[in-house]
Amino acid sequence: MQERKTILITGASSGLGAGMAREFAARGYNLALCARRTEQLESLKAELEFSHGIRVEVRALDVNDHSQVFSVFNDFAMTFGALERVIVNAGIGEGRRIGTGHFETNRRTAETNFIAGLAQCEAAVEIFRRQNVGHLVIMSSMSAKRGLPRHLTTYAASKAAIAHLGEGIRAELLNTPIRVTTLFPGYIRTELNAGAKKLPFEVTEKTGCRALVHTIEREPGTACVPSWPMSPMAILMRLLPLRWVARLS
Repeated sequence: MQERKTILITGASSGLGAGMAREFAARGYNLALCARRTEQLESLKAELEFSHGIRVEVRALDVNDHSQVFSVFNDFAMTFGALERVIVNAGIGEGRRIGTGHFETNRRTAETNFIAGLAQCEAAVEIFRRQNVGHLVIMSSMSAKRGLPRHLTTYAASKAAIAHLGEGIRAELLNTPIRVTTLFPGYIRTELNAGAKKLPFEVTEKTGCRALVHTIEREPGTACVPSWPMSPMAILMRLLPLRWVARLS
């Protein structure tokens, strides 16, 4: 019997993290799931082990506690013996207009999406270097394709930063058995953004997570998800005058 492979997902208690966990569980992967809200993780663990007969381990993790990121990742690696894939998914979508007295909110967004993302990448790649194999997956956003106004300014910048980090890591590891994928999801409706206005081209959580997992399994260097219409939209966003891009947010 072939040994099951293990995927670590951060921010796995809800939203895209939980949705991807369900999709990967259906494909037979063991899962290492971490987030701040352990009660939701325990419920997800029970659901997936019962439904799919896989092994699921959960740990509490606040990704802004950088030393904890390293200890939790290494604990998972020791518990399972190896980690074949790490998905840097944890992040927040908060943000306020620049210069309106909300620096702390914007700082928290930048630190969670980029600095904490850096910590996760560092911890994952250390493990992959020891193993001499692995697949690092970084969740960016279509918002990273251009600078955006209003409440999206800091969020878009933080997602652009993590995307550039991913490309740099991939450039360094091109000739190794370690693969790096940066994903640019479009607007996927989850419980975390249930109250937001309906946007063009949005997809449901199940549709979005299924597309994300299908793409991750291919291990591309980069990908917009869903490919249609997000891939042509990415080209359009780069070419449009800034005043037109501003209307997209």
